[in-house]
Amino acid sequence: METPNYIKSLLMPNGKKPAGRRVWSIDLETVWLPFFLATNTAGETSVSPDALGAPLRLAYNADGSVRFSKTGRPITKVAKGLSDNIRMVRENFAASLQAYANGVITEYPEGYKAQVEQARQAGEPITARDRANLEQAIAKAMEAEAEALAKAEAKPKGKAKVAVTA
Repeated sequence: METPNYIKSLLMPNGKKPAGRRVWSIDLETVWLPFFLATNTAGETSVSPDALGAPLRLAYNADGSVRFSKTGRPITKVAKGLSDNIRMVRENFAASLQAYANGVITEYPEGYKAQVEQARQAGEPITARDRANLEQAIAKAMEAEAEALAKAEAKPKGKAKVAVTA
């Protein structure tokens, strides 16, 4: 099976590190906006100009007041038309990855099974170490909790108040 160029390009490092607002883990300003402006230009999408021109919007409560986070910052959201198109691209992207994997599995079943087994064997010592470390951490935490409980019970309690009845 010939690997498609779009799959090859996904596997090549490009060194770019976006620093802006991310939507579905992809930079809004440097990836999503240029992409949808280009697809609108090519007639492939029709994302509204206001969604592309003002992609971030204030979030509002049901009563119409501006929503704030617990830290006191105003909450922003991505314009619905843009967000819907981003979701569609992401779902299509995931479907294309699954279709590619299925094609390789179909064409090279033995090779794929060998890769799965190799990965399983390589992962065994890591999961065994993590399991042992987790068991130790849980045991230490339970021991510390038991000691704290024992100390709390051993402390002398203050004088009990005596109720006076007439």
